[in-house]
Amino acid sequence: MTTPAPPGPGPGRLRDVDALRGVALSGILMVNITFFASGYTLAMVPDPARGAWHDELAEGVVRFFFESKFYLLFAFLFGYSLTLQIDSAAARGRAFRPRFLRRTGALFLLGVANAVLLFYGDILMTYAVFGLLLFLMRGISPRRALWVAGIVTGTIALVFLGLATLVALVDGAALTATPAEHAASLAEGRASTEAMRGGMGSVIGERVSALAGVVPLTLFFQGPLAFSAFLVGLAAGKRRVLAEPARHERRLKLIQGVGFPVGLAGSVYYTLAGSDDLFAETSVLVTAPFLTAAYVATLLRVFRTGRGARLAEALARPGRMALTNYLSQSLLCGLIFTGIGLGLVGRVPYAGVIAIALAIYGIQLAWSAWWLKRFRMGPVEWLLRAATYLERPALRVRRDPPAQRVPSLSD
Repeated sequence: MTTPAPPGPGPGRLRDVDALRGVALSGILMVNITFFASGYTLAMVPDPARGAWHDELAEGVVRFFFESKFYLLFAFLFGYSLTLQIDSAAARGRAFRPRFLRRTGALFLLGVANAVLLFYGDILMTYAVFGLLLFLMRGISPRRALWVAGIVTGTIALVFLGLATLVALVDGAALTATPAEHAASLAEGRASTEAMRGGMGSVIGERVSALAGVVPLTLFFQGPLAFSAFLVGLAAGKRRVLAEPARHERRLKLIQGVGFPVGLAGSVYYTLAGSDDLFAETSVLVTAPFLTAAYVATLLRVFRTGRGARLAEALARPGRMALTNYLSQSLLCGLIFTGIGLGLVGRVPYAGVIAIALAIYGIQLAWSAWWLKRFRMGPVEWLLRAATYLERPALRVRRDPPAQRVPSLSD
């Protein structure tokens, strides 16, 4: 979702922001596609059809490098972009509040449509709800924003830690599911898989029924953590970290030096402990933001090299139309895995699911490059901009006619 450039060194900043969005898209796809590929994923129980060693290895790779990391990156960029929108509105002498509210309302409606029709794990509704809170706090200082972000994350982690401790005490330190609970989860996963193999009505029904459990989890768990990342992004935007990364070289190195050891240690525990260990869930709440920050710091430093600059240009193209690509990922996954399309849910090994995700992202890289040569923005970005500004924005790239050659004395 590209935003207008504020005054200052815009091209480099926008390239890095959009490139980071392009990276976030790939990581989110790696995680979200697992919910399309098997009904057992939401039930938090291993799919019985995926017991091979390569399935466990592929699942471990996703848990280690991607889970709980890239939605934080997307949220960070959402908060950063708010500062760009505010600066753009001020530079153009336009009222910011009504446009932001219209934009937020449109995002919420897009999220509802995505959750019901395509993917119950939609994040746009959460962004819209917590984006309003971020809007109210837009005047907060960078230092205070970071403090509030830390307090929110710490509070959620303490809640999970207390819950994990309570479960351990009640169950005699047994943090894994009982046989009866495991059997119930297996039945739930099997029913979800069969529903996704059905037609349009069956798939939408499964999506709607899943929302009853997903929405509370999102609002009380993922939402506050995303809001913390909003605040960090807001602080980074006010300090122009992505606009002028060279000025923050020492901080970027410090983030790498702290973020990688802490984040990777948490990922090791989270990956080895399994999906039903509440202590592991607590650890990843605390350590995932460190690893995400280390990812960002590393990418910003890489983007300043010769090869890294070319990589950033390629990644920036899908990032410039991130909203379109985010929704099209859900659409393509639905067509591949549900009964609306090929019906491959529960029939592809985990490694094959990762390969499909890479193929989808490769298509988006190529398609985004093709599209942006002809159009100014993605189709969904065009709709969002139209709703935001209550006008019909120009879509096609205007190509100026070639300049006429001035005759020389030799003619």
